[in-house]
Amino acid sequence: MRITRAVVPSLFTTLNTFCGFLSIVSAHEGHIQNAALFIILAGVFDSLDGLMARITRSSSQFGVELDSLADVVSFGAAPSFMIYKAYLYQYENLGILLASLPLLFGSIRLARFNVQLVGFDKDYFNGLPIPAQAITLCAFVLQYYSEYSGFSPIAQVVIIPMVILLSLLMVSTVKYDTLPKFTKKDFRAHPWKLVSMSMAALIILFSKGALIFAVIASYVLFGVLRWAIRSVRALIGVQEHRKDEVSQVTSIDI
Repeated sequence: MRITRAVVPSLFTTLNTFCGFLSIVSAHEGHIQNAALFIILAGVFDSLDGLMARITRSSSQFGVELDSLADVVSFGAAPSFMIYKAYLYQYENLGILLASLPLLFGSIRLARFNVQLVGFDKDYFNGLPIPAQAITLCAFVLQYYSEYSGFSPIAQVVIIPMVILLSLLMVSTVKYDTLPKFTKKDFRAHPWKLVSMSMAALIILFSKGALIFAVIASYVLFGVLRWAIRSVRALIGVQEHRKDEVSQVTSIDI
């Protein structure tokens, strides 16, 4: 059997899938924080498979499809099952429905991304990327969940709205910045991206992980805030354009 360069990124994608499976097993056994850590590790392998594909110049349609299948497991099924076992199980059928949202909307988001893969804007994602959604949930679990007492009362108020919001953002048209590549070309094109990412990494490092949820939540909310500001500006622009048209028509009639 001939081993090609394409095996290298596919190996990391397979490790991504395996971490997703380990997360599901851990959640089933009641080790919720371990389940969150395995999803984050899957995110590391997900980043590395893309890096390896660029280094080995072995990108292929097979790799794209395999990556999407891995993401459905690690960032769709695994976080859905984790949040169900951690809290939503107590709502019975409603809890099952709510817990399924990251998986269902994540699958739709991945299918849409694959269809739009050719010619898509490389500076932005349309909708929240499914790994970002999953890691946001994991960061929340790691920061606010206890293996002995579960979530605090305040955290319990946030869980359901957060799951719904993250799920809807994945299939929205809200733009999110793509992760920068640490190259001279990318630094010249988007210096603020590299600076922001470096600052975020330093904050997480110096806080020993205590601020990981705050950092990731800032990324999620920044996309929503930017979308809201642009929508308001666009609406104001349309209204001003209509006023100009009305004033021109009025002046002509006079």
